[in-house]
Amino acid sequence: MFYYLHTLQEAWSALRVFRYVTVRTVGGAGTAFAICVLAGPPVIRWLQRCRFGQVVRKEEAPPLYLLHSSKEGTPTMGGILIIGAIVVSTLVWAVPTNPLVWLVLATLVYMGLVGLWDDLVKISGRHSRGLPGRVKLLLEILWVPAALAALLALPETRDHVRSLMVPFIKVPAARLGLAGAALFVGVVLIGASNAVNLTDGLDGLAIGCSSSVAMSYAVLAYVAGHAAFAEYLLVPYVRGAGELAVFCGCMAGACLGFLWYNCHPARVFMGDTGSLALGGAIAMTAVVIKQELALVIVGGVFVIEAVSVIVQVVSFKLRGKRVFAMAPLHHHFEMKQWSETQVTVRFWILSIIFALLGVLTLKIR
Repeated sequence: MFYYLHTLQEAWSALRVFRYVTVRTVGGAGTAFAICVLAGPPVIRWLQRCRFGQVVRKEEAPPLYLLHSSKEGTPTMGGILIIGAIVVSTLVWAVPTNPLVWLVLATLVYMGLVGLWDDLVKISGRHSRGLPGRVKLLLEILWVPAALAALLALPETRDHVRSLMVPFIKVPAARLGLAGAALFVGVVLIGASNAVNLTDGLDGLAIGCSSSVAMSYAVLAYVAGHAAFAEYLLVPYVRGAGELAVFCGCMAGACLGFLWYNCHPARVFMGDTGSLALGGAIAMTAVVIKQELALVIVGGVFVIEAVSVIVQVVSFKLRGKRVFAMAPLHHHFEMKQWSETQVTVRFWILSIIFALLGVLTLKIR
């Protein structure tokens, strides 16, 4: 909406700044942050009135329950605040006719709805299991053909969707067939969504890491949408992708705004509603600008957390032994007597380092 103010620059020349992606990215971040901070208290009170309280694992992980029993009943499903802030601020600051923006927003909302259903099952059943794994996975998979169809239909992404771009390499590493492209998009979307979900186990951990990843992808999207920068840095040019920088700015602002209430001791949790939505939106942004594999670097903390769970499960099934005291990895360090704040802040530091390394891949080719 604010983008169109530049058409009034003849009346007031200062309004031309609204043409610039950088200005609108910062504006979107500030708006999303303000929405979360201002709307946070009434949303938290509403969640409390609805008795949407967190259920802490007890039977499955007694040692963890001893550490986290005080979190029982803390309002969850705060992801609706994050999603609302991102959607509103994006519609206000991004070009509303950009189809790439709508594709990423649709992914955010769809994955958020899957997470919302999962949270409601947990709350109504008073257990931490939520939807059966197969049902949850099927719902996530259902979005893949819709996203792929949109990518193939849009002229901005049609030529790139089957290309496999690898960090540090100037040209596409391979040309995928339709089935290969669908599989690749599915792995990125589902993998990222669930990796963020697995990381969401401590106050402020996942939301803090998500903010640094979002900031990194704001830079990557800006470069992908700028013809001169894309040509100079040898990355795929995606017309209109600069507006995804605005979206990522809004996502980063919403994450920081939610962190205001989610930092230790948390007053609200984002639940699967927020974690699946953020993971899906980040992944869809990566797919659109052809920086999917860079997500392994940028989202290094999410990758490490997911891998720790896989290693733990495989090791226990094959050898009957656990590699970590508890998985995901952040719980392992809790079992090693690190305080919750120590684990969270140290993971934030790692996330910022990974995000900077991800941006650095633009120059090393």
